[in-house]
Amino acid sequence: MVKEFAARVAFPTRVVLNEENLGSTKNFERAISLCQGDIVALADQDDVWYDHKLERLETAFLESKATVAAFSDADLIDEDSRPLNLHLWPTFSFDAPKQRTFANGQALRVLINGPVVTGAALAFRRECFAPMAPIPPNQIHDRWISFLLAACGRFQAIPSPLMQYRRHQGQQMGTGAITLREKISHIGGRGASHHFEEITRFQQLYARIKEQRASFPYAEPALKEIKTKIHHLEHRAQLPRRKFARAPKVFREVCNGNYWRYSGGWRSAARDLVLG
Repeated sequence: MVKEFAARVAFPTRVVLNEENLGSTKNFERAISLCQGDIVALADQDDVWYDHKLERLETAFLESKATVAAFSDADLIDEDSRPLNLHLWPTFSFDAPKQRTFANGQALRVLINGPVVTGAALAFRRECFAPMAPIPPNQIHDRWISFLLAACGRFQAIPSPLMQYRRHQGQQMGTGAITLREKISHIGGRGASHHFEEITRFQQLYARIKEQRASFPYAEPALKEIKTKIHHLEHRAQLPRRKFARAPKVFREVCNGNYWRYSGGWRSAARDLVLG
């Protein structure tokens, strides 16, 4: 199918076949490293792009040289391409306040709380990618890339849906057929093992930004946010087993606002207080 597509389209197309299965993260890394244009747009799933998608993304970069990345909302469709009358952003709780924070040049403050950028909706300046590679294999490519892009410069969120995002049972990542209970569990947190995994991922981000500090204009605020995020995750991962012993520690994080800045707000605090 790819070769047939390459043969009929009007623009240059290269088909590169890996000698072995690299896994999704390393496959993305290699694909991006082979790109030669100024702007990279990832087309990595069975989604449907609207005709004006690339033109609108291009406009974001032409409007300002300070813009290093842009991503859009999407319309959700099912396995058979039927509209679900839903948008992608709400599934990530990327609400109006977070969108305003993004628009005000504070993408780091949003992304430190949780991922809101979908790779299939993302475009970025290729020159920014060099310090991001290699991507650690335990990282999800779009989460790693989007956070580091926010440390590079202006990151534009385009509220107009520029594509149809396919939701189905078999996808590796994304909205899938997530239930309300699963969504609440995800927002509230999934226990100490999940927090320790997150700590590892943010330690890797911290190390990369510190190592490549000169490549990240917003290195200092990024490092500061990551340190506080890790401290908050350590707090959540190391809460005492006894509920009464947990209460003062949870209350302290409630008072300093860290549950809202780095987790899911009251739901995360309640989960830590009640479920541990």
